[in-house]
Amino acid sequence: MGHRADQNSDVRQLLNELCVRLGFCLPPHEIRRLDKSPPSDVDSFTDSVFEAEGMGDMSYTDLRRQVREVVDRHMRHWAEAEPGG
Repeated sequence: MGHRADQNSDVRQLLNELCVRLGFCLPPHEIRRLDKSPPSDVDSFTDSVFEAEGMGDMSYTDLRRQVREVVDRHMRHWAEAEPGG
């Protein structure tokens, strides 16, 4: 995923949806961390959300699937919005 000027806003929108829909409301310092350096793929971003929430291995849960679906949808949109994407 390339870096776009509005990527931080995109990350915040994704994290806001996770908070509202699934209750993953990250602390401000974790939001800033993900804004500054978002993971480049869906699984890494999903794992980062769980780590920021202080949750252990959630690899095979329905909750992880739900979080991953939100992350995937947003990241696909980012890729489509990139020049040449």
